[in-house]
Amino acid sequence: MTEPDADTARVTRQLDFLAEIEKLKSVYRATPLADLSRPENSAEHSWTLALYAVVLADQAGPGVDAMRAVRMLLVHDIVEIDVGDVPIHAQGGTAHDSAAVQAAEARAAERIFGLLPEDLAADLLATWREFEAAETPTAIFAKSLDRVQPVLLNLQGGGGSWIDYDVTLPQLDERVGTKVARGLPGLWTRVRARVEPWFATRGKGA
Repeated sequence: MTEPDADTARVTRQLDFLAEIEKLKSVYRATPLADLSRPENSAEHSWTLALYAVVLADQAGPGVDAMRAVRMLLVHDIVEIDVGDVPIHAQGGTAHDSAAVQAAEARAAERIFGLLPEDLAADLLATWREFEAAETPTAIFAKSLDRVQPVLLNLQGGGGSWIDYDVTLPQLDERVGTKVARGLPGLWTRVRARVEPWFATRGKGA
């Protein structure tokens, strides 16, 4: 049985963590909402991706645990509380996966998940690291969803961050399409067919 003082300390750490993650609602992304009223925030992005994992579970390949993917997607951007959002198209597509950003995110993960009791901290940190490594079928599926959602949101919003970053279709294929297709090749084929006409009308299809 858990001692009363130990239980109080545990709940305190859980509530401290939950208070900290409220900050994710104030981290804004490059992609605007579909109605163009403001940028999407990272908490909204994470919630949307959790639904993507549920709705598109039937598109997943062998070995994918869709409910574990939901866990990954709910925590994958928590590090942005410290680091902020790094847009996929920033600095010619080189900023997002840079060593400096990866190191900063790893430090943020240690700090933020470290607010939790040790067992929960270890569990969620391992979940975050699995997502980042993108080596298991579930993590590859989750990463594919993370990449495809901004594409569909940009399309709904008439171009969104593609306009801001002057993105071409070949750049989208290279920076986003290859990663979506790794876990969801059939979905990327269909999504690309939807976005191609937008790039054609903007003269950025080549």
